Amino acid sequence: MDLITLQNFLDNSSFLLLFLTMLIYWAGAAFRSLTWLPTIGTTGVAIANLFMATLLGARWLEAGYFPLSNLYESLFFLAWGITTIHLLAEQMSRSPLVGVVTTPVAMGITAFAALSLPPEMQTSAPLVPALKSNWLMMHVSVMMLSYATLMVGSVLAIAFLVVTRNQDIQLKGSSVGTGGYRDRLKRDLFKDNQEEPTVSVVQSNGGGGTAVLESVAIKSEPVTLSPQLLSLADTLDNISYRIIGLGFPLLTIGIIAGAVWANEAWGSYWSWDPKETWALITWLVFAAYLHARITKGWQGRKPAILAASGFVVVWVCYLGVNILGKGLHSYGWFF
Repeated sequence: MDLITLQNFLDNSSFLLLFLTMLIYWAGAAFRSLTWLPTIGTTGVAIANLFMATLLGARWLEAGYFPLSNLYESLFFLAWGITTIHLLAEQMSRSPLVGVVTTPVAMGITAFAALSLPPEMQTSAPLVPALKSNWLMMHVSVMMLSYATLMVGSVLAIAFLVVTRNQDIQLKGSSVGTGGYRDRLKRDLFKDNQEEPTVSVVQSNGGGGTAVLESVAIKSEPVTLSPQLLSLADTLDNISYRIIGLGFPLLTIGIIAGAVWANEAWGSYWSWDPKETWALITWLVFAAYLHARITKGWQGRKPAILAASGFVVVWVCYLGVNILGKGLHSYGWFF
């Protein structure tokens, strides 16, 4: 089997594995009694990750350069990064819900790369002069890893919003400040198990006669989330924060490396190219997220909405600017 045939087998197999794994994770979420399904899902993601790593390695041997020069290669590198961060997040959280939200993203990326791109965009080609640099591996790989990490953190934030039904709740995890929602929930659950207290209210009959004594029950505040959902939301919020905290320094390093490479290639550290502009916007969005959590004490719904918007911004930075307009970073893409 030659390298090209091996690559065709691996990219289609990666897509099929991730598709089946996505269904397994969804089935595990629907039928929680089948505790063995998440284990099979984790195994499937690990095998798909190995397949994509082998694909990129075969591509490297075939072309003779680090496989990040065109859309096909970068998509599979991104999917490999997402599955890698998925395995890390699942190990940290011990929650099968991680796979429910991350595998559709990785599966969609591999489907787009393997099934939608025309054959001429899937074949390797000689590097343009500006890409013949050792900075290709340093800058582009770190940027792609940062995209993958931030995407995983963002989809976990979206999952948090779904689990909490977009309610503004207070959490009490290791990644947040003080919050009394969980303590209040326990008090409310304790009250629900006991007889509701009553208060005597004296009402006059308006004629100066006999007063009427009535008992009015005090209703406790309704509990909108079960303890299980609250614990799951706390886990998702915590893991999302930690994953984004890992992706942000990678993004920072990638941008700095890109600026140094740009100065060597074009004589300027910053040219306000569309890709550079959106990379800065992405950095500012997640910098605001981390600033709000670390210094302002934000937790729960508000930072999750900010992280969810960051998911869209990352996609615009990675793919949107290359589809919608030309720039210095358009090598090997649609235009």
